[in-house]
Amino acid sequence: MYSVREITDKVFWVGANDRRIERFENMFPLTNGVAYNSYLILDEKTAILDTVDSSVSAQYLENVAHVLNGRKLDYLIVNHMEPDHCANIEELVRRYPDVRVVGNRTTFQFFSQYYSLDITGNRLEVQEGQELSLGETTLRFYMAPMVHWPEVMMTYETTRGLLFSADAFGAFGALSGNLFADELDFENLFLDEARRYYANIVGRYGVQVQAALHKLQSADIRMICPLHGPVWRKNLPYILEKYNRWSRYAPEKKGVVLFYASMYGNTENAMGTLSNLLGQRGVRDMRMYDVSKTHPSYIIADAWKYSHMVIGAPTYNMTLYYGMDTLLREMATLNLRDRKAAILGNYTWASAAVKGIEQRLAEMKNIEVLGALDIRSSLKPESEAALKTLADTVAASVLTV
Repeated sequence: MYSVREITDKVFWVGANDRRIERFENMFPLTNGVAYNSYLILDEKTAILDTVDSSVSAQYLENVAHVLNGRKLDYLIVNHMEPDHCANIEELVRRYPDVRVVGNRTTFQFFSQYYSLDITGNRLEVQEGQELSLGETTLRFYMAPMVHWPEVMMTYETTRGLLFSADAFGAFGALSGNLFADELDFENLFLDEARRYYANIVGRYGVQVQAALHKLQSADIRMICPLHGPVWRKNLPYILEKYNRWSRYAPEKKGVVLFYASMYGNTENAMGTLSNLLGQRGVRDMRMYDVSKTHPSYIIADAWKYSHMVIGAPTYNMTLYYGMDTLLREMATLNLRDRKAAILGNYTWASAAVKGIEQRLAEMKNIEVLGALDIRSSLKPESEAALKTLADTVAASVLTV
């Protein structure tokens, strides 16, 4: 049966939720699934803004048919050509053969790479600032390349102030009957997943996100309609400030994310002792992760959140433990920057972990290394003074941020 919701006059949510999916892009764990949002406007002309993933096509197509209620579909706006949003373009064109598919030049290039249906006769190519009238409703197109793909654009509905924002302002997590962010406990249910989504999916492109935010400053935005997660109709400055901060790589709060690799528990013990010393010195907000157990997307999200990192790992095969090396390389790829870090290495006969961590941190911009300690095999009393000194240095830095 159909499941739709009117989000404002003449505008309907026709998306669907997937709670069975295990991993987003077959990479990021989804404990609570994911929402695929699509929107349908009924005016003198009708328009759909983006489709959904193939996993929820049956529900989606039933939703669309119900809202159209026998009307033809005039326009299909494609803000983002990633398969989790464009998988139903071909089916909609087959069902509504006169529909105009609206996108930019790169949109149609990508369509031809993914799909085989010839939509040459349906194409309507748009450019920056171009407008499309549906009657009382006018859609204006803003190009947002590399937020987070090169073809991305956002569609602004000028009458009601709706921003259809593509993947921007999205979040992991299926919706449970509450479509709007103000209807649910966003900070407890979605904020961490919005941050994890941003850091891992969009995070590399902070400069481009800043450019998009600047471009949209002149628009009177009264509702943000992303392709994943809740819709924003109240307290928009809250999520806009988060995106402004995340895209500037500025930490949200002072605190420490500690992450480590440990083969036999000795590095873990040293990190646990160090975290205890930090707690004794008044550091109040800490998170600790084993990189071999916790998916890197969670660690990366907390690295985005907090001002400081403590990184611990053993030497392995005369180099840095590969789980840690992979995580730090991904952080560098995502352009994490402007953090303070401390290093704790461990080795038995040859030291390489500290150097390897330092090399990875050097690939990131403006990472201040507060100190490094290299232990031999396990933490011994003779290392206690050096460990306390490291704790003093980190705590002093955190508490003065």
